[in-house]
Amino acid sequence: MTRKESFSFTIAIGFMLFALFFGAGNLIFPVMLGQSAGTNVWSANAGFVVTGVGLPLLGVLALGFSGKGDLHAMASKVHPLFGIIFTTILYLAIGPLFAIPRTGSVSYEIGVKPFLGNDVGFMPLLIFTLIFFAITCFFSLNASKIVDIVGKVLTPLLLIFIGILIVTAIVNPLGDFKAPTETYMDNAFFKGFQEGYLTMDTLASFVFGIIVINAIRDKGITAKKQVMFTCMKAGLIAAGLLAIIYTALTYIGASSVGKLGLLDNGGTVLSGVSTYYFGPNGRLLLGLIVVAACLTTSIGLITACSSYFHKIFPSISYKKIAIILSVFSALFANVGLMKLIAISVPVLTAIYPIAICLIFLTFLNSVFNGRSEVYIGCIGLTFIVSLFDGLNAAGITIKFIDDLFNTILPLYSVGLGWILPAIMGGILGYLVTMVTSNKEYV
Repeated sequence: MTRKESFSFTIAIGFMLFALFFGAGNLIFPVMLGQSAGTNVWSANAGFVVTGVGLPLLGVLALGFSGKGDLHAMASKVHPLFGIIFTTILYLAIGPLFAIPRTGSVSYEIGVKPFLGNDVGFMPLLIFTLIFFAITCFFSLNASKIVDIVGKVLTPLLLIFIGILIVTAIVNPLGDFKAPTETYMDNAFFKGFQEGYLTMDTLASFVFGIIVINAIRDKGITAKKQVMFTCMKAGLIAAGLLAIIYTALTYIGASSVGKLGLLDNGGTVLSGVSTYYFGPNGRLLLGLIVVAACLTTSIGLITACSSYFHKIFPSISYKKIAIILSVFSALFANVGLMKLIAISVPVLTAIYPIAICLIFLTFLNSVFNGRSEVYIGCIGLTFIVSLFDGLNAAGITIKFIDDLFNTILPLYSVGLGWILPAIMGGILGYLVTMVTSNKEYV
């Protein structure tokens, strides 16, 4: 008989999940979207919320629904080799190559650099990132305490910091919305949908979902139905907080253009808004918000990535891997924020549709009896399109392929050309299983 979770435990899990998701990009990208979307801010925000809130929630629930212990087991339904390759790429993307270093570099750019003079050189960034990831490593080595550390301490502080800024901006708006930029003039919803990729939260949901499920099971809640129900309640808490904050931040961005002008960096916008409302103390408030948000995310990512790579390389202890990832992330963060973002966009564009397909296939698994042909057909055709989307995002356009896809694939021009191939691939895979099953009885 499994234990019944307490209300306070569910709240703590929900806060922990929110804090794990809410990192650097979750502050920056909604504000940038709001500035660019202008009067089309609400449709753009709706698209952003779908990929920045809805899909991550489904990712966590899919992991619980699958009954599998990790992403590798889920992805192996396609093929064992695919399971290893996709899981490793995903962990590298949300881990030491992109997301983890980004938490350190964004913390410095927004939380520390504004307090320094110009042309300070590379040393302050190096010192800060070493300290930042030393703290991250310390908490990651105490992974069993992550619910208490993140859910009960850091998250309430983070919400207070963000709440002060948001309430002030709503009560005393900076100005009216301006006309949208060219990219948001038409199809603002779909543009916002793609911008949600940059948060990496749908990818991270597979990883953070493991932390949540393990935390639930550690409390003696082991029945699949109860684990799933607890995941859903905690996920709705996290999703509700994310949706409210994203919407408020896009509003702040859209209303700030008249006062601050159209800026190309969400951190600069937030800094300007904070300074406008709170003067010199505004920068300090913003710094606390950013460092707290980035720290909670980096702790969760180091913990999850270390657990996965320890499973792949059991001869190397969890603690050694956590230290290695922390040191690597500290060094890689010094590459610079803009370079990290530029490198990550093509990779995210290529693998995000695959992750989305895997989520929906998991929920539909019983409909087609988990047949691998359906997984292979759906994800195979999806990858063909998403690969060229990724190449386009990297500035490598193969014109005849691009023209062909524009002609035959609906929504290709707005970055969603993979949807029809995904559906067709799944149907073709199912038809293949019907043919092969019939042959067995001939």
